Amino acid sequence: MAWSGAANADTATLNSGDTAWMLTSSVLVLAMTIPGLFLFYGGLARSKNVLSVLMHCFSLTAIVSVLWVLYGYSLAFDDTGMKEGELNLHSFIGGLSHIGLRDLTAAAVHGTIPESVWIMFQMTFAIITPSLIVGAFAERMKFSAMLWFSVLWVTLVYFPVAHMVWGGSGAFMGSDWGVIDFAGGTVVHINSGIAGLVACIMLGRRKGYPTQHLAPHNLTYSVIGGSLLWLGWFGFNAGSAAAADGNAGMAMLVTQVATAAAALAWMFLEWFRAGKPSVLGAVTGAVAGLVAVTPAAGTCGPLGALLLGAITSVVCFFTSTTVKHFFGYDDAFDVFGVHGTGGIVGSILTAVFAAPLFGGNGNGAVDYAMGVQLWAQVKGVIFTVLYSGIISYIILRVLKSTLGLRVSEETEATGLDLAEHSERGYNL
Repeated sequence: MAWSGAANADTATLNSGDTAWMLTSSVLVLAMTIPGLFLFYGGLARSKNVLSVLMHCFSLTAIVSVLWVLYGYSLAFDDTGMKEGELNLHSFIGGLSHIGLRDLTAAAVHGTIPESVWIMFQMTFAIITPSLIVGAFAERMKFSAMLWFSVLWVTLVYFPVAHMVWGGSGAFMGSDWGVIDFAGGTVVHINSGIAGLVACIMLGRRKGYPTQHLAPHNLTYSVIGGSLLWLGWFGFNAGSAAAADGNAGMAMLVTQVATAAAALAWMFLEWFRAGKPSVLGAVTGAVAGLVAVTPAAGTCGPLGALLLGAITSVVCFFTSTTVKHFFGYDDAFDVFGVHGTGGIVGSILTAVFAAPLFGGNGNGAVDYAMGVQLWAQVKGVIFTVLYSGIISYIILRVLKSTLGLRVSEETEATGLDLAEHSERGYNL
């Protein structure tokens, strides 16, 4: 995705409708983190830790915004030195020509929208990805360690993976391998889910887990937050069309269908197994559907989206319950169970439901080869799992041996709100 500054503004045609939609989409995706995600996570935390969760998401919104301007956008989207069909260093990481966005002007254009709007839109993706990881190690990581981890993680993991998938012609996964990731199945969800799994294992279980029931303190917050995620996801997926056109319309429709199917699948499965359907289960299922359709939103049709959402929700249900309990890791808010697992299943099934047989568009190909695309998706999943997992482990290992990762037992017992921020979520 080339830097299209004022020099070629005369040859580009701005479209006011596209621009208005992308401005709206940027706001919708930002609202997924603040207030959507922090309400969803905040409600799942115990009352003594609610502010710490909110503070994590809020501070990351500010920090990643600054990093994105300083060097993030350049590392993710600078295509200098990239060539179609040729692997080189810039197939894996962008250049440094856009450091500080110093050459950006109001006249710079990306396709049919201002470059500044595209930068803002992609910034919101960079913001929410490390924020998702917070849910895996919630209620036990030091605030200082969280900040250092997040800065290093977005720099060494998110920016390179975003470039490898979305960097344009010559990008390692998106171009050379042909991985389909319309809005972030690999870049956002597998990336964050695997990092969350590594983090929660390295930090260890919360005090009292799993013998004590560490119940959410305010499910009302979580339902409101989950609903805001559902609403904001239309900007996430339909906005990834980068235009107000038929692709955006179809992405919006399949997002709604997949989410609804996933919410129902989780609700009825839980009802069958536990005897009662829970509101937390329904909301969690909806999030699983949103995750699943993210990579497929540009290629699947409504029927495929319905099947994709339902299948992924069932897999996420068992990962978040049976698998987690079997292995005993404390993924506090099921970041791996929903985002990691949903991203993996959704990314792989993207190849299946892109087929015209299920109403997909064949990824624009006249003769769609499902097997070839399926192998590309599997390779992309494996690479992202390994890359995110290994780099996340190295970052956490270094921080554990220097700064330390986990709060003291006394701090954990008191609650992170008071111990880390000298505040209470509630003064009743």
